[in-house]
Amino acid sequence: MQNTAAPAPTPTHCPYCALQCGMNLTPAAGGTVEVSERADFPVNRGALCGKGRTAPAVLASSARLTSPLVRGRDGALVPATWDEALGRIAGNLARTREEHGADALGVFGGGGLTNEKAYTLGKFARVVLGTSQIDYNGRFCMSSAAAAGTKAFGLDRGLPFPLEDIPRTGCVILVGSNPAETMPPALRYFTELRENGGTLIVVDPRRTKTAGHADLHLAPRPGTDLALALGMLHLVVAEGRVDEGYVEERTAGWEEARAAAMAHWPEYVERITGVSVPELREAVRLFCAPDAAMVLTARGPEQQAKGTDTVGAWINLCLATGRAGRPRSGYGCLTGQGNGQGGREHGQKADQLPGYRKLTDPAARRHVAGVWGVDPDSLPGPGRSAYELLDALGTDIRSLLVMGSNPVVSAPRAAHVEERLRSLDFLAVCDVVLSETAALADVVLPVTQWAEETGTMTSLEGRVLLRRRAVAPPDGVRSDLEVLHGLAGRLGVEKGFPTEPEEVFEELRRASAGGPADYSGIDYRRLAREGGVFWPCPAPEETAGATGPHPGTPRLFLDRFATDDGRARFAPVSHRPSAEEPDDEYPVLLTTGRVVAQYQSGAQTRRVDELNAAAPGPFVELHPRLAARLGAAEGDPVAVVSRRGRAVAPARITTGIRPDTVFMPFHWPGEGRANTLTNPALDPTSRMPEFKVCAVRVEAAPSAAPAHVTSTAAAAAASASAATATATATATATA
Repeated sequence: MQNTAAPAPTPTHCPYCALQCGMNLTPAAGGTVEVSERADFPVNRGALCGKGRTAPAVLASSARLTSPLVRGRDGALVPATWDEALGRIAGNLARTREEHGADALGVFGGGGLTNEKAYTLGKFARVVLGTSQIDYNGRFCMSSAAAAGTKAFGLDRGLPFPLEDIPRTGCVILVGSNPAETMPPALRYFTELRENGGTLIVVDPRRTKTAGHADLHLAPRPGTDLALALGMLHLVVAEGRVDEGYVEERTAGWEEARAAAMAHWPEYVERITGVSVPELREAVRLFCAPDAAMVLTARGPEQQAKGTDTVGAWINLCLATGRAGRPRSGYGCLTGQGNGQGGREHGQKADQLPGYRKLTDPAARRHVAGVWGVDPDSLPGPGRSAYELLDALGTDIRSLLVMGSNPVVSAPRAAHVEERLRSLDFLAVCDVVLSETAALADVVLPVTQWAEETGTMTSLEGRVLLRRRAVAPPDGVRSDLEVLHGLAGRLGVEKGFPTEPEEVFEELRRASAGGPADYSGIDYRRLAREGGVFWPCPAPEETAGATGPHPGTPRLFLDRFATDDGRARFAPVSHRPSAEEPDDEYPVLLTTGRVVAQYQSGAQTRRVDELNAAAPGPFVELHPRLAARLGAAEGDPVAVVSRRGRAVAPARITTGIRPDTVFMPFHWPGEGRANTLTNPALDPTSRMPEFKVCAVRVEAAPSAAPAHVTSTAAAAAASASAATATATATATATA
């Protein structure tokens, strides 16, 4: 008798943001996949945003790549076999290394890669290629917060406490974050905070949907978050609100930080930020009134050329008031990308080895080299940060492998980055769809996506999760681990690059053991059983006197900070202008961000009809007074011009933005590409580009742009669509 039982759902996690919401996936008729509620996962309790609910649409999308593509003699991408495509990549990488040296090879990874893939990519770059030139797009996410957290606490984990602590605190200052649109299921933590009697302060130059939920909305001029934090700390001191006992017992460097803050008196800060003195005083009162409080930052204060100092100033506010390393209190960063946390912990960042070890630490090099079976001296030193790596393409770096990133859309000064990509001797891209970056490649490899593979992710809480395979990938598609295994073998390294994720994770456990991000006490069975484990989680043999598994560490710093003496460090920082201030030629400030229906560069979400219907394209958000000066009505095309280029998109007129500021979302290529405009000025510590503020002018634009205005990115997108259709029609060439 035929078994007609319905297939069991697979418990897994969303492919998008760092909440990593739990969901169930069930194969359905016609090759589709159904999403259903997974109420047992505590982060989202079954709730999903539109992106998560529609995520399976990309699995069966006609835009999926199902065959390797190679650049033919006529310049077009044409289908090829896997053997031909891998051979062409390996041959070009070997030739570049022989002719120009190992550091002429670049590797650019992504914050959406699983821990296993991020780990293997870093190992591949350093062991197989021997190059120092590896970084990833997570550098554009929370690197400033990571640098500031490491300076202050000795350890960087986005949230040092679980999300469940947010509704139980007394006040949250949310700086430069809009979870109502960027991670909607997280908004309930802030609504529950207010339902429990707590207060929410939102700092944002726009009155976002999240700001609409706040008890107090502060709207500083973009690029002045540092001055705002210093002004609040000044008032904390002047009003006698410093927790002197805590500062004496648990911190160092207070006198220098105090002196810097006292130079930022309220009226001075009001002139810099546009936030009134009464608003400053009210924010300090609300923050200091309860026994417990938190400061949470996101990309707003972090994506600045002074982002590390800015986050350091907000951490200072927590330390001076005794709000770090105590229950229901502390500083945290809301990570953006799905594996932005784990992605930087295990080796795809330019200066780090697995376990969040420093590449310059001789002991760390010995440990990891021992796991890898290589000489520590063979490991290259730190390489260029993400933008610096992209800027060096075609000159110092001649060949590039990209995995899980779309810098043509996501990088600052994007037209320049696109030009640099085109100047390479050789470009290979691994992706699910033919992104704008993949459309420029010499070889494109079609790889599996989230529901077609197993692997671990580390959420914004530092919770390591098991994301399970739910469906088989299309014929002709391989995993990134299989790609790296195939390339390593062709480049003469036959062992050390397994294709099974669990085997990779077992090696990652050994490589991370004893490091700041210690995963050695975590395995797949435990993740499946417990639904996630917070790092650090040492193995029993690494835990003195342990009689059983380490429970994991949901809350950090309650006893001591991770510095040598256990004390947190104040940052002696002062306000300074943004890298590019307005002038007569460029009198307006541009800031960028996301919308609820799209994600990052939009390579996948722009291929979902429902999401495109909700957010069909870019726009320029501007205040009615600025619109009146331009003579622009709602929906009229306006041009935003910076020193780096010009973007055109319809006007969206709102009183929810400052009159001196315009906003553009960054999800789209072509004429409306926001990152054509953004400034690549780098933070001196984190090497974060200044995405969040640059000087622009705004002009009325013709209602129909002439053909010559269309950017090369738009042309690449058209080429991508044609190549995708060709690849789909000839997928049988993957034999």
